[in-house]
Amino acid sequence: MKAYADTSFLVRIYLTQSDSSKALALMRDFRDPLPFTPLHRHELRNALRLAVFRKEIDTDRRNAAFADIDSDLADNILAHVPIRWTDAFGEAENLGKTHTEILGIRGMDLLHVGIALSLGAKQFLTFDLRQLELAKSEGLNVKF
Repeated sequence: MKAYADTSFLVRIYLTQSDSSKALALMRDFRDPLPFTPLHRHELRNALRLAVFRKEIDTDRRNAAFADIDSDLADNILAHVPIRWTDAFGEAENLGKTHTEILGIRGMDLLHVGIALSLGAKQFLTFDLRQLELAKSEGLNVKF
């Protein structure tokens, strides 16, 4: 596994947004499946539900997006990966000690970068500018 996508990246794959074409173009470059953790599942599915609440999509589109995620898991575009949560939270805490007061990083963003580091990812895919700065500061090759 070489790349880790945060939820801001994955949302652009499953919901049409202004920069979705950029995310889809990056996806075509990857041969290995992207890790899909329980955190991704929770955040991504909730983002889709929020899009319904905000009237950005209807429930049929939400259901289609859920089906697309399941299909990408079945096709090995996304892959469930085991997470050593204690290690990931430890990484996140260390990142927070070093970067939060400088970059204003949120806890969930620390956790995504912590998971990426604990999985040995080399690339980090994000559309979140603070997360981008954090991942770059930790030596990850950032794509956005």
